[in-house]
Amino acid sequence: MTLCKKNINSIRKNLMEYDKKRLDIIKRSNTALHYSKRIIFALHRKNVAEAELKMKEVEKSFKEIAVKYKKEPKVFNEGSYKAAVEEYVEAKMFYNFLQGKKMGKIMEVNVEPFIYIAGLADVPGEMLRYAVMSATNKDFEMVKKCVEGGSEIVGEMMEFNLTSYLRTKLDQAKGAVRKLEQVRYEVSLRNE
Repeated sequence: MTLCKKNINSIRKNLMEYDKKRLDIIKRSNTALHYSKRIIFALHRKNVAEAELKMKEVEKSFKEIAVKYKKEPKVFNEGSYKAAVEEYVEAKMFYNFLQGKKMGKIMEVNVEPFIYIAGLADVPGEMLRYAVMSATNKDFEMVKKCVEGGSEIVGEMMEFNLTSYLRTKLDQAKGAVRKLEQVRYEVSLRNE
């Protein structure tokens, strides 16, 4: 036989070991993703304390992953991990917006620029939902703030040469801003 069994067995062992790590990353990432969604949900209910608690849990989870897989950077390319970080970016930026803080660099978690832009692109959609709720509660100043925030995000993103996935995200953000402007327009008609 011409096939080297020792080599095949070594490859099999490496792949099986990586598969265990991959399953662990998927599990941990799904938890972080879930908590990030809960942060956003809490913010829409104006439950800042719950959002902050979940934020700490998400950040702790990402730190544990970073420490555990420091010598295995390949796991950070797993789709589930990237999706969890993207959702966290969205939650963190939405939180910062509502708290009147800058939507800037995230220091608590290592975020690749591609993932940062993808997460940031989802924030106008959250602003839209928040603006609708604010309009219902006659908080017209918050509606205005949401329109301005969404417009600023889209304006900055337009300066990039975004393609494929990020281009789709930009188009979704632009759609959310158009709807935000419609909400502001309808509010202005009712306030005359």
